[in-house]
Amino acid sequence: MTPASHAQHLAHLISSACRERGWGPSQLARAVGQAEGSGPDRLQRQYARKWMTGERTPAYWWPYVARVLALDPDARRVPEPLVTPAPADTVASLVQLGRSDLEVDRRKFLTASSGYALAALGLPDPDSITRRVHSAPAGAVRVGRGEVAAIKTMVRSLGDSAAELGGGHARHLAVRYLTEDVAPWLNGTYTATTRGDLFAAASQLAHLAGWMAQDEGDSPELQGLAQHYYAHAYRLAAEAGDRELAATALRGLAVQCIDLGYRAEAVQLSEACVTYGRDLDNPRAVAYYNATLANAAAQDDDRRLASQHLALAESAIGRPQPGPTDSWAAHYSPGRWAHETGMILNRLGDLTAAEEHLLLALDIHGLDRRRTRAIVTADLAGVRLRQGDTDSALTTWAGFLDCAEGVRSIRIRSALQDMSVRLLRLPNNPAAQELRNRAAAFA
Repeated sequence: MTPASHAQHLAHLISSACRERGWGPSQLARAVGQAEGSGPDRLQRQYARKWMTGERTPAYWWPYVARVLALDPDARRVPEPLVTPAPADTVASLVQLGRSDLEVDRRKFLTASSGYALAALGLPDPDSITRRVHSAPAGAVRVGRGEVAAIKTMVRSLGDSAAELGGGHARHLAVRYLTEDVAPWLNGTYTATTRGDLFAAASQLAHLAGWMAQDEGDSPELQGLAQHYYAHAYRLAAEAGDRELAATALRGLAVQCIDLGYRAEAVQLSEACVTYGRDLDNPRAVAYYNATLANAAAQDDDRRLASQHLALAESAIGRPQPGPTDSWAAHYSPGRWAHETGMILNRLGDLTAAEEHLLLALDIHGLDRRRTRAIVTADLAGVRLRQGDTDSALTTWAGFLDCAEGVRSIRIRSALQDMSVRLLRLPNNPAAQELRNRAAAFA
């Protein structure tokens, strides 16, 4: 049986079983989400609809689809799902992750996987806040607002450095701060209110460590570390009751899945991210999450879904912020929205609109971080080359190289490699050869 015929066979089994029950995509999505353990709102209707039409076959979800529809689990040669173990203590797990990160020779057990990305959506420990408030060990350090403020200050300082110079700078400072300074506070004694603020701040630090690992390089070890940090950031935020931080951590996982080519998982995580952030009174956060889903859908060649959420992101980014905020999503400025939108439009084939949005990001909104400005400039050069405007593309790439000097980021290295490969198409152009020589000097 070919992959296409096998997909249609599964779609027939699923749609027939749904008809027998009088179910449409919404009922199927709710039932599968409940069977998997993450609740009836976990799956979106359109995701289940594609299983019924054969546009997508369930991977991670197949055992739960088979269970709720009473289908043969072996129809897809996927075993019955194992019983999900009780979640490990989030703090202990995070501290162990950080210590393993600092011991380079022990990284080998961590690699990024599509299954782990989706498993991160499992429910966090519901009793964590009560247990830790009432069962602090004897002699535990007392934690208050000062310690929470200290974590937030360090996150801002390290984040500013990474945004300017790339995740490869000072990443281990962030991890060492987590394991040596923050860990005793997480295991300290505090009130329920302080505990929520402390876990939210620790979630930001874990997210930053994940982003820095992801941006440092594309090795399996670094990407695995990033994925685990993002998952812990999600659990910490969820246990703290901070929906925005939880949604932002899911966004980190979704973007990583996009980069790694896990298209279905990226869509699923992005949908969960949008669901978490749906009721937030923060238009930048809403724009952030909808643009992520649009990006994932575009990578999955789902033009309708991508266009729908592009429009939602544009509507949200145009609304005024309610006031000053220390929101984790506040950095998603109109300039960054314009960049992301431009690259989604590039993926969808609208090169004119893509160029307009990238120019909007650079010329109107500025973009104050050298790493970000370099990435946008490289993306603009690629769009201009696709349009056939070779001279403008070469000039833009020259600006990219000027901006990228000294930045340690996998995104910069990828842009350099992409530029060098594309310039091979211009063997007789002196300007192109000069750019390739400059790129070789970077390497």
